[in-house]
Amino acid sequence: MNIKDSKGNAVNYERLEFLGDAMLSSVIASHLYLEVPGGDEGYLTKMRSKIVSREHLNELGKDLNLISLVESKIPPGQFGDNIHGNLFEALVGAIFLDKGYKYCESFIFNRVIIPYVDIEKLEGKVISYKSLLIEWCQKEKKTFNYQVYEDTGNDDVRHFSVKLSIDDKIVAKARATSKKKAEEKASKRAFFVFQSRISKMI
Repeated sequence: MNIKDSKGNAVNYERLEFLGDAMLSSVIASHLYLEVPGGDEGYLTKMRSKIVSREHLNELGKDLNLISLVESKIPPGQFGDNIHGNLFEALVGAIFLDKGYKYCESFIFNRVIIPYVDIEKLEGKVISYKSLLIEWCQKEKKTFNYQVYEDTGNDDVRHFSVKLSIDDKIVAKARATSKKKAEEKASKRAFFVFQSRISKMI
């Protein structure tokens, strides 16, 4: 479906998503800069990533049921899990274009920062168990290996299984609908095996 704005330009969800992503990043970066004056660049970047994580944005998109407003020839059931977060970013972009920066900033504060941003809790929140586990293995000079293979189960949707080995010993197994999800799930299980040691690094 071709939708055009008042100037005759095509309205594109992905373009709005790009704009909304930039707005979220800008407003949240400014908030963190002011709230944590002692935070260095690495700390601020990590904290911003936790706030605008794909998981969090997907929750926001689901809460607003944005998928019900999508005009597309593709059935809603065929969209991936991240459609909800992408739509939330597109909404932010649309608000910026329609209402301007200040209104958009207020929306981000009311919908994202005020209800969800707790600096102390975010400091301990893991955004990627796989990244954390790899960082720990490299720091401790441990070898690691993700052995991923297609699952031949009887599920309607194709699954992938993964075996995660550390120092040639299998420490976790998992299965999911994508290689990335299976690796992350196995990493999370491995994290809890070594939690007391890895937590010192967070």
